Amino acid sequence: MKIAMLARNPNLYSHKRLVEAAEARGHQIDVINTLRVTMNITSLKPEVYYGGEKLSGYDAIIPRIGVSVTFFGLAVLRQFEMMGVYPLNESVAIGRSRDKLRSLQILARRGIGLPVTAFAHDPRKTDEVLSIVGGAPVVIKLLEGTQGIGVVLGETEKSAKSVIEAFRGANVDIMVQEFIKEAGNTDIRCFVVGGKVVASMERTGAPGDFRSNIHRGGVARSVRITPQERATAVEAAKAMGLNVCGVDILRSNHGPVVMEVNSSPGLEGIEGATGKDIASMIIEFMERDCRPGKVKTKGKG
Repeated sequence: MKIAMLARNPNLYSHKRLVEAAEARGHQIDVINTLRVTMNITSLKPEVYYGGEKLSGYDAIIPRIGVSVTFFGLAVLRQFEMMGVYPLNESVAIGRSRDKLRSLQILARRGIGLPVTAFAHDPRKTDEVLSIVGGAPVVIKLLEGTQGIGVVLGETEKSAKSVIEAFRGANVDIMVQEFIKEAGNTDIRCFVVGGKVVASMERTGAPGDFRSNIHRGGVARSVRITPQERATAVEAAKAMGLNVCGVDILRSNHGPVVMEVNSSPGLEGIEGATGKDIASMIIEFMERDCRPGKVKTKGKG
């Protein structure tokens, strides 16, 4: 196959591993800086230009679109889809997952376990929002945060109100979730490829930090998940319509709850913790699934 990968930094571990895996299996892969693409949007012959040259002949595309460039990145991906190029993850599915509120609503509709979550626009509804999630402690999240940035623990009613009001004063959209104390600042990342959990790791936050993100100093190790956790991760990926994703789960007293579905999960942590060649699994899945013009919106919502 001739593969394009949308990625701003070709030197990131995940991107280098995907290039290595693709080339090891005999494919040609080109890394394209997402923000340097120009598009010709026409009805009959949509085109993509890069470095002044028209891009053509690609069989598949791997979108590694950073959160900060989601809007333009999805526009570029849609352009490739219009040209009949097979996407590893479709633009619609990535768009669902990047909208935290929308993704939770989709998962809730499918009956997938979630932490109790409240959202309101009116700053005068702070007391009501806190009441919905069962009171402090609560987790307050920016709707556009990533890698643990913009996630705050309100340990008391007073501190939670102060944080919520501060965000509201800055006209920033947030959601408030119940704090799953029994998880013990630990979560599970299930890596899903083609409707199967191919690897899973347990991430534990740095001392004194309730967030378990590796980017925030957390540590990871391989973990054996339960059949219920496996089914939850697979169903979450299916609901989003994602072929490849990381599903973050907390172990609560009432079963596994999904915190997030990441449409562009990093490979360094999961490969390091499990010793598995996830990059090759992704390329192998593309070999099986890729068909010319196979661009069909999956999932609903």
